This record gives sequence, structure tokens and C-alpha cells, in this order.
Amino acid sequence: MKTYLVTGGFGFIGSNFIRYILDEQKDVFIINVDNITYAANPENLSGYSTNYKFYKTDISDKTALSKVFNENKIDCVVNFAAESHVDRSIADPGIFIKTNIEGTLNLLELSMAHNIGKFLQISTDEVYGSLGETGKFSEETCVSPRSPYSASKAGADMLAMSFFHTYNMPVLISRCSNNYGPYQFPEKLMPLVIINAINDKDIPLYGDGKNIRDWIHVSDHVKGICLVLDKGKFGEVYNIGGDSEAENIDIITYILNKLNKPHSLIKYVKDRQGHDRRYAMDFHKINGEMGFLPEYNIEKGIDSTINWYIKNESWWRKILSGNYKDYYKKMYENR
Repeated sequence: MKTYLVTGGFGFIGSNFIRYILDEQKDVFIINVDNITYAANPENLSGYSTNYKFYKTDISDKTALSKVFNENKIDCVVNFAAESHVDRSIADPGIFIKTNIEGTLNLLELSMAHNIGKFLQISTDEVYGSLGETGKFSEETCVSPRSPYSASKAGADMLAMSFFHTYNMPVLISRCSNNYGPYQFPEKLMPLVIINAINDKDIPLYGDGKNIRDWIHVSDHVKGICLVLDKGKFGEVYNIGGDSEAENIDIITYILNKLNKPHSLIKYVKDRQGHDRRYAMDFHKINGEMGFLPEYNIEKGIDSTINWYIKNESWWRKILSGNYKDYYKKMYENR
């Protein structure tokens, strides 16, 4: 039985990955390391106990993290743990450096010391910067981050790759486009729009609303990650895209139409500082080497996501009753 150390396993993508692995692979044991910060939710893995262990640990605390490595024989590390919201990185860059860079360094050093067989760094298309009206990011695109968040992720990627080149560590990097789907914290665009629309609340839209993102359903991303883990070549980067570019205004309009809500709920607000205009992913590499293709187009994916949030109202109602209200007020009330 292989043992995977998964960091950030109570987060959106990490929990979807763990559920998929435990449901599909009976010969894998999962160690979930999560510090349970604001966006993590233990309910995301409610009911999973077989072949599973949890440590409440901050990856930036090397002493605590060492305990996890010392107590377990780990075959593979998958690092999802990260501060990930651009707006929060603009307000407080320091925590992004601590978690995303220092935490990744701790994981790399401990993985090397314990001779792990594989280290996968989960990254983002945002490290590439911003695109013009044409073109797509390939794995050869120069890294050019434009926010504290994306800079911290780029730094983590570079650290990971340096361990491959310097120490011959078995490192892989995957970079995905914008994820959406079940269990996503409501500070992100799609759950924010769905929940606000359900509650007949204003929907804040940055700038002119024409920023473009390539969207990937989280289940497609998870399957891409599994392919990289199974077939990826050490020292390589793999883009995982959804082939679903859309303007933010079109995403919001589609959701409002599906929920039969008026477009008057849209409230244009002051644009984010340094807001990247467009992302788009070229994923020919993972397609050619591993046969990856996303199963969800944007309409099918949004429809299923809307249905999930409608059916799981109790999950997000608990979040809205907590510190999220203060954050939302700070971010949007006076923009």
C-alpha cells in the first residue's frame, strides 16, 4: 500500500483529490496535513476514516512537520497547501511568503531527508502572468507573476525545481487553470455568485467584467493530477487546462439566468490592483503524453456546481455565519 502525504487536504482542491483517491484506489493510504485556516473545512472529508489519517499541522512549522515524517513511511508528497486568494495577498503578502514558500521549502527538505519517491507541487497558471487577446500559456512560457500570491507560488515552483536539479529529487509540478466545483470556499467567483444570487444579494464585479479565465472543473483537475503522479517525468512541468475560456461577466450572467435572478444584482466595483486580464492554458503536453482531456465543458460544469450548492446549503450557511462576513464587508462594501 502506497502512503500519500497530502497537504491542505481540507481545502477545496485537496479534499476533492483525497475523496477521489480513497473512492477509486483501495491500495493507497492518505495522510492529510492541514492547519485548518479559514478556507479549510473538516466537513469536506466527513465520513472518510479508512486508509486515512489527519494531522493538524502548519507546513511552515518545520518541527511539527518533522513529526509527521518521522511517524510515517511516506512514498509520495502532494502539496496543495497554500494561501490562494489574490485579494488577501494584496492586503497581507507576508502570510503568503510564509506558507507558500517557507512551507514548501520545509516539505522539500523533509522529503529529501526521508527519501520520498515522488514530490508533486500543485501550482497555478497565475505564475505565468497575464495574456493579451491571443495565445496561451505553455510550459515553456516565462514565469512572470503579477500579484503577491502568484509571486509566492512561482517562488515555490522554483524551489521545487531547484531541488530536482541540485539534489536529483523526484519533483513534478502541475499548473492548473481556474478551478470550480463542489466544496469551494465562497470568496471565489463562482460560489460567491451562486450564493449571493440564491440570497438575492448584490454580486460584486471587478472593473468592466471582461477579464477572461480558462475554467476547469475540479474533478477534471483531480484526474489530471492523478495522471501526472502516475506518468509524469521528474523535473517536468505539466499544464492542466479546462479548454473553457470565458469573461467574468458571462459567467455571472449565465449563473443568474440559470437561477432565474435579475441582472440588476450585478454591482460593478473598483477593479483589483494589478488585475490580470486573461489566462488561457495550452495543455497539449499532458494530452499528448497521457491522454488528458477535460470531461466538463463550462455549461455542464456550472450547471452541476449550481446544483451542488443548492443541495448543500447547510455546508455554506455555516461559513457565511463566521468570519467570512467581516472579510466580505472589508473587501467589497466600500469599493
